[in-house]
Amino acid sequence: MAAAGRGAAWLLPAGRRDWLAAIWAEAYDVPAGVERLAWRAGGVWMLAREALMPRRLVRAALFAAAAACAAWAAWPQPGVGHAAVSQFHVIATVLLLAGLPLLARRFFGPAIPSRAGRSLRFFCCAAVLAFLPALAVVEAFTNLTPARYAYKYVFCIAQGWSDASPGCGGVPGRSTGGPPWPGEIVFLLLTAGYVGVILFLTSQRSRVTRGTLAIGIGAGLLLGVVMYVVAPLGLNNYATDPWLPGSRVDPLVVLAWILLTGGPAGAAVLASRRYREPDGAEPSHSARIGQGIAAGVLATGTGAMFVTALGTGTTALMLRSAWLRHWLYHGHLSALATYRHEIYAGNNVNGYALILMAFPVIGLIVSAVTVACSVPAPRQSGPEPGADEERVPALS
Repeated sequence: MAAAGRGAAWLLPAGRRDWLAAIWAEAYDVPAGVERLAWRAGGVWMLAREALMPRRLVRAALFAAAAACAAWAAWPQPGVGHAAVSQFHVIATVLLLAGLPLLARRFFGPAIPSRAGRSLRFFCCAAVLAFLPALAVVEAFTNLTPARYAYKYVFCIAQGWSDASPGCGGVPGRSTGGPPWPGEIVFLLLTAGYVGVILFLTSQRSRVTRGTLAIGIGAGLLLGVVMYVVAPLGLNNYATDPWLPGSRVDPLVVLAWILLTGGPAGAAVLASRRYREPDGAEPSHSARIGQGIAAGVLATGTGAMFVTALGTGTTALMLRSAWLRHWLYHGHLSALATYRHEIYAGNNVNGYALILMAFPVIGLIVSAVTVACSVPAPRQSGPEPGADEERVPALS
């Protein structure tokens, strides 16, 4: 019971730990045995009703249902290669989404009472859960060696192999190559990094305001929408051909570059200038810089998550749905041409990993430089230079 009390105190918010300690201390005034056990059981039940609250239980139930559906959809089918790697990725991702909020509440404090913060946390969790089955579908298709010779020729070229002979690609109908552990570990580390940063920025200890969150999320969604229009099926010319062929996509590419650099800069300046202390006092120079950097990182990070989740999902849906392929490529295609578009789109999904890694770094650098140049440093108070020097009277 003592160990259970310490465990419950570690999981509860800071404001409820004293209450639990008082209940556990008063238990020694009750006679030992069944009565003391009943006292402690009643205290645990009261804490469960008051501290956890029905709303929190509903959120936990919804997350469990969504995580179960995503894991079921992403679980590898029997006979698919690299099953152990895929199973590890699914289990580890679900455990990260379930465990990191508890650790964040312990070390960073509860979430800020903000609709923008709750929306950002929900968006991050939904993006990660949607990414799981989409990535599983894409990986199962791109690693499967086709049986027909013409398909194998396209498969080998798409994989980047110089030897496009009939024997390349391994056994027909089976997955090729070694277990993709490096790629799975990279995606897992990226997931942990994104979830951890968002949990910190939306916690009370970070002191990021609601206005900063709203500014960063708005700029990030705009960047994500433009990037998705530019690269709906990965980063390659084959990705933009079905959507906006040829030079039609060039204006959007220019707009995407403008938003990638100007978005975090504008969000950083706006957030730093709008920031005020809770008591209305003038904020310090370091606080303004912190708010600006947070807005810039949120802008590029939110955009990267948006385009990665939506682009990977679109690619997976295109591999499974004939009507979407027909709509994307504007008409009927031969079987070989269809496979060529599918295999290239599946391989281009790996480019989203570069977006996930590069965009936050760009946002951090751009916002830090912009805020440092736009927010003036405070002037040091003191006597003016030369004020304490003795004045020498002019000689007549």
